[in-house]
Amino acid sequence: MTVPALAADALGKRFGRRSWALRDRSLRLTPGVTGLLGPNGAGKTTLLRVLATAVPADRGAFTVLGHDPSTARGRQEVRRRLGYLPQTPGFHPDFTAFEFVDYVAILKELTDRSARHREVRRALDEVGLADVRGKRIRKLSGGMRQRVALAAALVGDPAFLVLDEPTVGLDPEQRMRFRELIATAGEGRTVLLSTHQTEDVAMLCHRVVVLAGGTVRFDGTPAELTARAAGRVWSSEGRDPGALAGWRTGLGTFRNVGDPPPGADLLEPTLEDGYLLTLDGAAAEVTA
Repeated sequence: MTVPALAADALGKRFGRRSWALRDRSLRLTPGVTGLLGPNGAGKTTLLRVLATAVPADRGAFTVLGHDPSTARGRQEVRRRLGYLPQTPGFHPDFTAFEFVDYVAILKELTDRSARHREVRRALDEVGLADVRGKRIRKLSGGMRQRVALAAALVGDPAFLVLDEPTVGLDPEQRMRFRELIATAGEGRTVLLSTHQTEDVAMLCHRVVVLAGGTVRFDGTPAELTARAAGRVWSSEGRDPGALAGWRTGLGTFRNVGDPPPGADLLEPTLEDGYLLTLDGAAAEVTA
């Protein structure tokens, strides 16, 4: 039987006495790219920080690649085998790209200097930064800095990658290039990708989890999330006041999402439509 990259049961993380950022979350991850969607404050970053052993869970348990991070030995093994790209990587601006990735490799206990430097060069090559590895990070573009952070996550060839908003702040071309890198990195690995970009999930992920209010509201394929909006997206000349959401398109008509009126001109749904309706359902549960 194959050991899952992640096996989490009833995870909870609380800030303060009453506020739970994450509540009783159970999750299993196997090789491939899983997208994690959710609004601000949904608990996505908290979940990723717990899984990366940056903060401890307040209840529940999990293993990463068969190792239990609740013990000192287990945390050490998890950190050796996991690649983590936080939402705001802590760059030292005077480090070169090579020096920063080498520093992360040292933290992962790659102690043989020659072997470690070969691995650092490999990781930088993998993200297309071979030509600028001696350049200081403060002189790199935003897209290149994100590549440096991804190289740091990839150093040591981890089997499990945790990526928190890796395409935030990138222009469309940079985002496209970064998607290519993530798709390549996901070959033969388990990747958990937290994002606000539904198009990232549609293009990269074989599975999507929607988190809202610290709990999972959907867990399935992108096609299944899209199908939630079947028959609930329509076109009109003006914004329908009964729609959950509506916006003017480039054609001058309005695209509406919600419960269509009789005889509405229905449109093909997108993953974003299914996501919006899932969040609306989560909000209805909270207010009911």
